[in-house]
Amino acid sequence: MSSASVARTGPHRSEVAPVELFFDLVYVFAIIQLSHLLIEHLSWIGAAQTVIVFAAVWWGWNYTAWAMNWLNPSRTPVQLLTAALMLAALGMSIAIPSAFGGGAWLFVGCYLAMGILRPVFMMVAFRGQQLATNYRMLLLWTLLAGVFWVAGAALPEHWRLLLWLIAVLVDYAAPLAHYRLPGIGSAPMHLWDADPEHLAERNRLVFIIALGESILLMGGSIVDHGHLTGALTLSLVVGFASLFVLWWNYFALAGPETVGGDSSTGALRSAYAYAHALMVLGAILVAVSIELRLTHDHLTPATILVTTAGPLVYLAGNLFFLRSRFGRLARSRFLAAGALVVIAVIALLLQHTIPVIALSVAVLAVTATLAATTVHARRVSENRAALDA
Repeated sequence: MSSASVARTGPHRSEVAPVELFFDLVYVFAIIQLSHLLIEHLSWIGAAQTVIVFAAVWWGWNYTAWAMNWLNPSRTPVQLLTAALMLAALGMSIAIPSAFGGGAWLFVGCYLAMGILRPVFMMVAFRGQQLATNYRMLLLWTLLAGVFWVAGAALPEHWRLLLWLIAVLVDYAAPLAHYRLPGIGSAPMHLWDADPEHLAERNRLVFIIALGESILLMGGSIVDHGHLTGALTLSLVVGFASLFVLWWNYFALAGPETVGGDSSTGALRSAYAYAHALMVLGAILVAVSIELRLTHDHLTPATILVTTAGPLVYLAGNLFFLRSRFGRLARSRFLAAGALVVIAVIALLLQHTIPVIALSVAVLAVTATLAATTVHARRVSENRAALDA
């Protein structure tokens, strides 16, 4: 196997292939599992566990999406690699509910299998090239993080959260440290020839998957209830509207028509590896909040915090994305975040008197206003660009 036989080349390099979409199907299941993990463990410990598990799930997807920048998806070895990674991702997804219990070894084993198989394949396929050297350094960092993943699975459960947090920090620090290891080498970002269009499209698609999970949760809640009441219908409409304005805001910000900005690999790393992690996590939290509001007839602190945390985490990703690709921050995001914090504080203080639908409508008003503002700002920018041209 050589790079000539598996490398992605030609004018259609940026296209997302069917095998990549097939791989993403596992992540529909993974996101559902993550949502249920949080719903069933609505506590600070449960939230921390969900974030750590999400970080691993996201990193497995993220590194696979980046590897496909350079791999020709029509080649049999690449398709077999994708199938193996997909099987490992499925194992991880199955283990999500019990990752902090009896499923720790399945979760860690599948995660590390992905983390080792992927760079080894790239090192063999691109041997003698810079990309192989890059992936050698990535593999070493993966093995370093793997020490903490394995230790967390092996030691008593009360150590697991801390050790896996360290493992996540090592994994996520690797690109920021340019995969540098003293006395061995490094792989700075400028040595990774990434394709911005391909990465953008891959991240857009996985964000849609996260939004689609909300549809599944909403539909399931209605079916479980047995019949539609007036109050449930209103909650469903508001929940769907919340989902729609999140999609509206995202595609006004990072949609396929969005052009320009910094396309250096360092900027792409920040915008897609990190910023999109926050946006996808925010979408998952929105899905969980919709489920909670559909199934509870009164507010609880957990419902309030999840309902406002979803858009807040998503907005943090927005800000990171804008800063990474365009070198700017949008004041509208800060204003929206401030409004959400105020809503959360008021709801916590008056939780016994405020109906669930009031919280839903208040949060929807903020996110809808932000979406409309984003679309308007984009059209103004496009008109200015057309006039300048």
